[in-house]
Amino acid sequence: MKDNALSNILTQYETKEQIDGQLYTLNLGPTHPATHGIFQNILTMDGEKILHSEQTVGYIHRAFEKISERRNFTQITTLTDRMNYCSSPINNIGWHMTVEKLLGVEVPKRVQYMRVIMMELARIADHLVCNAVTGVDTGALTGFTYMFQDREKIYDMYEQVCGARLTTNMGRIGGFERDFTPKFHELVRDFLKTFPARFKEFGDLLERNRIFMDRTIGAGSISAERALSYGFTGPNLRAAGVDYDVRVASPYSSYEDFDFNIPVGTSGDTYDRFMVRQSEIWESLKIIQQAMDRLPDGPFHADVPEFYLPEKADVYTKMEALIYHFKIVMGETEVPKGEVYHAVEGGNGELGFYLVSDGGRSPYRLHFRRPCFIYYQAYPEMITGSVISDAVVTLSSLNVIAGELDA
Repeated sequence: MKDNALSNILTQYETKEQIDGQLYTLNLGPTHPATHGIFQNILTMDGEKILHSEQTVGYIHRAFEKISERRNFTQITTLTDRMNYCSSPINNIGWHMTVEKLLGVEVPKRVQYMRVIMMELARIADHLVCNAVTGVDTGALTGFTYMFQDREKIYDMYEQVCGARLTTNMGRIGGFERDFTPKFHELVRDFLKTFPARFKEFGDLLERNRIFMDRTIGAGSISAERALSYGFTGPNLRAAGVDYDVRVASPYSSYEDFDFNIPVGTSGDTYDRFMVRQSEIWESLKIIQQAMDRLPDGPFHADVPEFYLPEKADVYTKMEALIYHFKIVMGETEVPKGEVYHAVEGGNGELGFYLVSDGGRSPYRLHFRRPCFIYYQAYPEMITGSVISDAVVTLSSLNVIAGELDA
C-alpha cells in the first residue's frame, strides 16, 4: 500500500465491481515452473484478476559486464553464450563482429556466409523453444516433446562446428576455428529436407487450434506506440506491427545478399508473437538454403594472427607460432583505443555490444544491450487486468530468458 501507483489503483478499484471483496498477494516466482526462469512477480489480486504487478530481478545476476573488464577479448566469448543460451552462436558471433569493428578487420565472404548459417540455425532453435513452451502453457505438451527432437538435430550441427551443444563458444575473432566438415554439410542438407514437414505438423497442432487461439488471442497485448516507448525490438516489436529487423535496417555479415521477408503482426498479443516466430522460422530456412547453395570458397578466418590460434603442429615447431599462441592464451594482445557499438538480430531482438577500449588488454567498459531486460519492463502493464493463466502464457510468449535478463 506504500507504493503510490498501487494505492491509486486500489482506490479506483474500490469503486468498481469486485470479485470477492478481498485482495490477495501472490508471488509468481522466483522459483516456479511457470516463470521458466529465476525472477519474481509480486501480484496484487482480487480473486483471479491481477490488479498490480511488481517485478524483482537480480536473482542470478553474474556481473558479466564487470567481469569483462578483467578478461581479454577472446575470453569474453564464453560470457556471451551464457546470456541467451537458447541461441548462443548469435551472441558469440555478435561479440566477435564488435571486436572486429574496433580492430577494423574485414572477414572473408565465406566467413560471413558461415556465420549467417549458424545464426539462422540458432534463431530456429530459439524460436522452437519459445513457441513449444507457449504451447505447453496452454496445455499442449505434444508439440514441445515433438519439436525438441529437431532442436537436438541443430545441436548436433553445433557439435560438428565447435564441439559443444548449449554454451557453444563458437567461432573466433576473425572467423571460425575450423572449416565446416563434410558431416556438417550432410546434417544441414538433411535438416533442410526433413524439418519443413515436421514443422508444418507442429503448426497444424496449434496455429488454427480453437483452444490455443482462445487462450492466446488478446492475451498480453501491447500497442506499437507502447512497445516503441519501452524500447521493444525483435519478434515482440514486430508482433505489435512495427517492421524493424536489424538484419535489414543495418545489414551485417552479408545479410543484404539474401532474399527473405520480415513477418509483422498487428495486435501485439500472445498469438501474434507466436505467429511471428512461426513465420520467422520459415524465413530462416530460406536464408540457410540460400547460404548453403551459394557458400563461397576461400579461407574460414581473416588474417589476424594476434587473435587466431595457430595450428598446434606449428606451435610445436615454429617460434613465431609459439609466440602468438602464448600471447593469445595469456591475453597479451592490446587493441586500439576507441568506442564502438555493434548490434545483431538476436533471437529476442536487438542484441548490442557497446565497447569502450583504452588500448589495453581488456575492455575499459563493455555494456550488453540485452533485449530481454528491456521488454520485460513492460510485463506488469501487459498483464494488469488479466488473470493468472493469461499472465503465464504472456510471459512465455515474450521469451524472457533469465540468463539474458540478469547478465
